[in-house]
Amino acid sequence: MTDAAISANRLELLQIANAVAQEKQIDKLVVLEAMSDAIQKAASARYGADNNIQVTIDPTTGETVIRRLLEVSSEIENDSQQISLAEAHKRNPDANYGDILAEVLPPIEFGRIAAQSAKQVIMQRVRDAERAQMFDEYKDRVGDIVHGVVKRVEYGNIIVDLGRGEAIIRRDEALPRENLRNGDRVRAYVYDVNNEQKGPQIFLSRTRPEFMSKLFAQEVPEIFDGVIEIKSVARDPGSRAKIAVISSDSSIDPVGACVGMRGARVQAVVNELGGEKIDIVPWTEDLAAFIVNALAPAEVAKVLLDEELDRIEVVVPDHQLSLAIGRRGQNVRLATQLTGWNIEILTEEQESERHRAEFQLVTDRFTKALDVDETISQLLATEGFTTLEEVAYVAPEEVSAIEGFDEDTATEIQQRAVEYLEKRQADLEARCGELGIEPDLIGITSMTTEMLVRLGEEQIVSVDDFAGCASDDLVGWTERVKGETIKEKGYFDGLNVDRTTAEAMIIEARIHAGWIEAEPEVVEEDVEGEEAETEEIEAVVEEAEAETEAEEAVVEEGTVEEDNADAEAEATDVETTDKDEA
Repeated sequence: MTDAAISANRLELLQIANAVAQEKQIDKLVVLEAMSDAIQKAASARYGADNNIQVTIDPTTGETVIRRLLEVSSEIENDSQQISLAEAHKRNPDANYGDILAEVLPPIEFGRIAAQSAKQVIMQRVRDAERAQMFDEYKDRVGDIVHGVVKRVEYGNIIVDLGRGEAIIRRDEALPRENLRNGDRVRAYVYDVNNEQKGPQIFLSRTRPEFMSKLFAQEVPEIFDGVIEIKSVARDPGSRAKIAVISSDSSIDPVGACVGMRGARVQAVVNELGGEKIDIVPWTEDLAAFIVNALAPAEVAKVLLDEELDRIEVVVPDHQLSLAIGRRGQNVRLATQLTGWNIEILTEEQESERHRAEFQLVTDRFTKALDVDETISQLLATEGFTTLEEVAYVAPEEVSAIEGFDEDTATEIQQRAVEYLEKRQADLEARCGELGIEPDLIGITSMTTEMLVRLGEEQIVSVDDFAGCASDDLVGWTERVKGETIKEKGYFDGLNVDRTTAEAMIIEARIHAGWIEAEPEVVEEDVEGEEAETEEIEAVVEEAEAETEAEEAVVEEGTVEEDNADAEAEATDVETTDKDEA
């Protein structure tokens, strides 16, 4: 083969590598490495698979060199890969044991089978490199919006051509009633990228709240710049959505900026989401005000926070009930998602009826326990007393201040309340004895006698039994069933025990039972006490210094006065002397 032919082959090799790299958008060195592997495979078939063949292609000149590597060894087990030291010295006098000698082999001629095999190796390596590069590119784009063209629709799943690869919009991630066809351009949110054996799997969504947030960031420059922040988004995909926004600049109205001039900005998002109606509400730290904004356009009369049930009760006028709930509960459901609180809608009439029932319950409790008529019980309930403990241990002046009560009446009522509570406490203690409550359980912090009775009735009589409980067992839990919030009662229902206290009691029981070890107490330095002590010492020192300065001033003043007196006395003596001399 002439030098001209060799040069032409080298040039053609580089041209092919450049063309493949540009077409697949991968590095040219990856293509050259794939070619080297293909030539190495063909050379192994030509010279024998036992040989250790190495092929290098110069990326600048395209020169291809085939070498056989031989290791200098004292014991020859494979003469295709090993060489004796004597033979090695014939080729390289400086060779030593363990060295690798490279023997250049003549170039090979590719037959039809060898060429086909080399082509398969190259294409496989190129595909692997293309997949790896595509995964590296899209794994960093999770959370971004991508553009693509609908390639096909399979059983509701939409395959999108992104140019360099394909992505999928699953049926549950596509907008309902949106009919996308082959060739339609589509935008979607990348929420996951998996590196599978067949290539990266890119999953897109058009229903997630993050997709709406990204669309607003593209349409509203204030959101993109960070001046306006999207606090939360709630969506009923394809139907309606609510978005809460707040501005860090008081001069910019967040709602107006998101709506845009004549609604241009929000309308662009609506059109992208297939006509999905969007309510933009201002976010505020005031939870009640935020609830009112989230339930718009319904009018809210009152917002009641129930921390025990972890829910919000909203009172609306009777004629606003259907508007607040929305069609099929959509409005209140979106408001619940937006705020993160369970919202229960009540009419003013329902709230009034509930208050009447609670008032009657408290009245009956006082009438029975205090042995008084209903009028006195109603007066106590009207003044805000709800438990016998409040009546018994409140200051006597607060009871006697009730209209129609005097000091004697207040004293008698409080005495009856104390007697009732003492009797109930004795009955509870006797009940604890009947249930066999162990003393260790009584010592748990915040544990009351009534709690012990509740536990004993549930066959929980020891610290080990109590340590096996969960906080839900004690205070209950809430769950959504068919769109309604249902409160399941716990052992301590009605005893004003919150979840934090219940968890602390269970942890203490598990420590006592030896299930877990107590965390070491961290001795915190009393910095405030030391600062106060230091300030006190400094004040004493300053006071002492002030007294010293005052004493010195007095001494100096006395000295000056004495000096003045001496001077006057001397002047008098001088005058007397002058008179005598005269």
